[in-house]
Amino acid sequence: MTDHDDAASRSQLKYINEQEQEQQLKDLANLHGRNILLVFLFALLAMAVMGYHPGLEDDAVYLTAVKADLNPVLYPHDSDFFRIQSQATVFDKCIAGFIRLTHIPVAFTELLFQFVSIFLILLGCWLIARILFAEQWVQWAGVALTAAMMTLPVAGTALYLADQHLHPRNTATALVLLAVSRIMSGRNWQAVPLLLLAFLLHPIMAALGISFCFFLAMAMLKPVHPWLRSLRGSLVAAVPLGWVFESPTPVWHRALQTRGYYFLYTWTWYEWLGALAPLILFGLLWRIARQRGETMLARFTLAVFSYGLFQQAVAMIVLKSPALERLTPMQPMRFLHLIYYFLTLIGGCLLGKYLLKTNAWRWAAFLIVTNTGMFVSQVALYPGTDHLELPGIPSSNPWLQSFDWIRANTPTNAYFAMDPNYLAAPGEDYHSFRAIAERSQLADMIKDPSLVTQVPELGPAWEMQVNATAGWQRFQLEDFERLKAKLGVGWVIVSYPQPRGLACPWHNDSLTVCEIP
Repeated sequence: MTDHDDAASRSQLKYINEQEQEQQLKDLANLHGRNILLVFLFALLAMAVMGYHPGLEDDAVYLTAVKADLNPVLYPHDSDFFRIQSQATVFDKCIAGFIRLTHIPVAFTELLFQFVSIFLILLGCWLIARILFAEQWVQWAGVALTAAMMTLPVAGTALYLADQHLHPRNTATALVLLAVSRIMSGRNWQAVPLLLLAFLLHPIMAALGISFCFFLAMAMLKPVHPWLRSLRGSLVAAVPLGWVFESPTPVWHRALQTRGYYFLYTWTWYEWLGALAPLILFGLLWRIARQRGETMLARFTLAVFSYGLFQQAVAMIVLKSPALERLTPMQPMRFLHLIYYFLTLIGGCLLGKYLLKTNAWRWAAFLIVTNTGMFVSQVALYPGTDHLELPGIPSSNPWLQSFDWIRANTPTNAYFAMDPNYLAAPGEDYHSFRAIAERSQLADMIKDPSLVTQVPELGPAWEMQVNATAGWQRFQLEDFERLKAKLGVGWVIVSYPQPRGLACPWHNDSLTVCEIP
């Protein structure tokens, strides 16, 4: 063979290798494209199952803060009941900034960011699953179960895996899960900006995520055990100082007592089971995975087990010590939120590996049973409201109809009073008046107490206002006039037909919006 032929042969071989590499890159891109599409479809399914309820519960703070950022003249009478808490996060500023930049209406922006948060949560779950398990159907079984169980209650914490409305906890959780996947891939520094952004959005949940990532990073080192044993003394460092030891006021205690789930030692047996059983399961799974030589799964489950034991010990110390009572509203048992995500993800993966496998009928039954069961439970949980409260679709809920009318037909400085327990009224389904009506209101007895436990200086105003509206169902004209004279309230929402003497420009079959003369 001549030198010319040899050179031609090498050139041809190089060309073939380049073609093969190019084809491999195309195949990889197509594979990733299909995976992203599957995550997208599971996110759509998750939204359809869990429902969408803007203005629900914690939106009393976050959605209200977004609207106040966009229109500072709103809420002239009660802004402290959401602004002080929202100062701990940049979430509302980011959403408001996006709206100003894109001119997308608030309702559509909330829906978009809610979907993106759910998508990123499931993307993080898939990235974790593909590191732990080689089989693709196993990975997707974990993602599928997590998508179906987004509204799984986390034992004793008053949390779901994901909220049915846009919440910084959803977004922060997504960032934490993505950070976990980066650490498991050996790219620890890529996790840092994700955790930092999560902290800016939701400090408490991000702090718990950072704690887990620390345990995970230790578990990924070789050897593992000396590092984990070195953490024994960390409990001492977990006890903060300063404001924690300030004496709580009676008003603060009154607000605290409205949150029974804060008190670990009054939990029922099944709440304790929900807290401890996942730790036991992860401890057993760690031993089994180690015996089988499944190194990555063993390290991951060891990190979950160690994190859970550490945080459980911290919670029991904090919630037992009277000197640390001011830490109660920090809800240290919320560490279970992340553990429940891992429990659902790993449980789904194991279900796929040992039961579903590649059997189409088993997969069909699995998807139908899990998604239908959770869908039915969510519809039953909010019976007075459409399952998907999408922008532009009129609500059939009489409370939301009244809120919509108020937003469109009353002055922006209007100050409203209503039943302090209105959130728990039949058919109201815990929708926030502030978030939806965009008007000021007197403090309530359902949501506002949680703000008082975190911001004690709100206590005197909260107590005065809820005392002023005590016995609301018996109020007559003179009681409403007293509210107006004492607190400056000019408008009320009452049952229809209304008490005599009120000027009422709107009503439906259940409620009346009235102006106090």
